[in-house]
Amino acid sequence: MIYALLALTVVAVAAYFLFFKKGQPAELPPSATKSHPPPPPNRAASARRAAEPGPTATHAAPTPAIKPAPEVTPASPEVAPGASPGTRPPPPPSTRAVGRAHRDIEGLRKGLSKARASEGFFGRLRALFSGKKELSADIAGELEEVLLSSDVGTETTALLLARVKDALSQGDLADPEKVWDALRAEAERIVSIDGSAGPLELRNKPTVVLLVGVNGAGKTTTIGKLATKLQASGKKCLLAAGDTFRAAAVQQLVVWGDRIGCEVVRGKDGADPGSVVFDAIKRAETLGVDVVLADTAGRLHTKSNLMAEMKKIAKTAEKALAGAPHEILLVIDATNGQNALAQAKEFQEALPLTGIVLTKLDGTAKGGVVLGIANALRLPVRFVGLGERPDDLHEFAPADFVEALLGREAAE
Repeated sequence: MIYALLALTVVAVAAYFLFFKKGQPAELPPSATKSHPPPPPNRAASARRAAEPGPTATHAAPTPAIKPAPEVTPASPEVAPGASPGTRPPPPPSTRAVGRAHRDIEGLRKGLSKARASEGFFGRLRALFSGKKELSADIAGELEEVLLSSDVGTETTALLLARVKDALSQGDLADPEKVWDALRAEAERIVSIDGSAGPLELRNKPTVVLLVGVNGAGKTTTIGKLATKLQASGKKCLLAAGDTFRAAAVQQLVVWGDRIGCEVVRGKDGADPGSVVFDAIKRAETLGVDVVLADTAGRLHTKSNLMAEMKKIAKTAEKALAGAPHEILLVIDATNGQNALAQAKEFQEALPLTGIVLTKLDGTAKGGVVLGIANALRLPVRFVGLGERPDDLHEFAPADFVEALLGREAAE
């Protein structure tokens, strides 16, 4: 009987656990409820599971939504008072032009170093005024001597002195600063020929520029430098080797053309220079060139037959293109002084000159030649040469030039 009761008890306990405790999670010990970092993944096992074929999913796993990037609206520029909302404010004033002007003046000063030296034009003028609270009665005579010895010329010297006296009262003439300022103002007025000084105006395509002058003035070199400046500014140039009497001039122009990527039209040695210029103009029209720079043989201003041939070249250019040559620039060696002025007058009588190029100005202490030539011919100075490099050909700006020649630096 006892054994039967024990057996029933065992069966009842087993039935309880079988039917009532089945499917319920087993209680974990307290230590098991503490958080532990997951074990490191078994990369080899993961790779094997990825390689094994698995059952085809009937429902794709939900893809997490990707949040779109926020749209960025550019900041609107500030609107000036009174302006419409869509109007951009004007850009701040640029200092680039001011900086360029300063560099140009410094470059001119460097090129005019001989004229600015103590024995040069500026240096001798400065010696008259420096350290003086008032000028002596014979200042006019001393000033005249300096101007005449600096190749300013008698006519221009007389004009300068008369204008300075007219601009100042009797009392002001004793003030060195006022006399100096009046002298500078009159010098700037002389070289400002109706506001037409400065670079070429390319109003035609092609614009034909004829360069003339005596032997050794620097025409061929000036053409090379001018072509370099024009090409750098985006203008397409073509060179005409019109100095057919000097083989070295043709070869020199070819070297310049190769250096800057500029075509050169030339003829045979001794060929008619007018025909070379004619062919160059026609070639320029075909290529759509902006500027034709034509070299010519050096002409002695005292030889009438040679000057007549120069007129012929100009007429031939007119036949090739109506209105050509649009510019006739006289190239003058500044070291020739008053002789250069005599040359210029002869060329002006023979040809309708439109401007002057003064070369080798860095080689003379007599910088006053610029004033003398500009006043005597009433022709604008377009360029001045102050060295051998291409960038030593400077566009002539009257105010900058006078500041570089006669301006007194702080250190002075």
